[in-house]
Amino acid sequence: MLKSLKNKCLDCKNCNLCETRHNVVFGVGNEKTDIMFIGEGPGEQEDLKGEPFVGRAGMLLDKLLNSIHLDRHENIYIANIVKCRPPQNRDPKPEEQDMCLTWLYEQIRIIEPKIIVCLGRIAAAKMIDPDIKIMRDHGKIYRKDGLIMMPILHPAAILRNQHLLPETFGDFLRLRDELEKISG
Repeated sequence: MLKSLKNKCLDCKNCNLCETRHNVVFGVGNEKTDIMFIGEGPGEQEDLKGEPFVGRAGMLLDKLLNSIHLDRHENIYIANIVKCRPPQNRDPKPEEQDMCLTWLYEQIRIIEPKIIVCLGRIAAAKMIDPDIKIMRDHGKIYRKDGLIMMPILHPAAILRNQHLLPETFGDFLRLRDELEKISG
């Protein structure tokens, strides 16, 4: 089912982002997982490769995932709010996000995760609460629509502010604890 959705998404022309993309960045990982990570949108490296979180921020994300025995290809799924890179890596506009949400919601419906981790402010605001403050609320557990949701700082923000790494590692440990609760 996910493959069929991806094939449809590859032809998407719902917004102007399709005009400047190299690749649609649909998502990657295990579609039969309990945990899904959602970012805001692809950057330059992701646009070129067609896979989310493959640049420097992706390498940091992989290290954090590995620290709690998670792997992007084995036991999680990673997607973004928008599937095409906004020019100059600007924040995706609200209307671009809204045009792409249909794809993301369908990914969530097919995957049926129990936990959604929102990477960064934009993903957290769109998925959890528009008034969320990522610096204040990262690592908190929310329950929404029968799902456990957790905002975590975006790996790119951590690369810019290395002093945030210990807090983020603590958030990943909290995530590991939540996973253990549902696995049981």
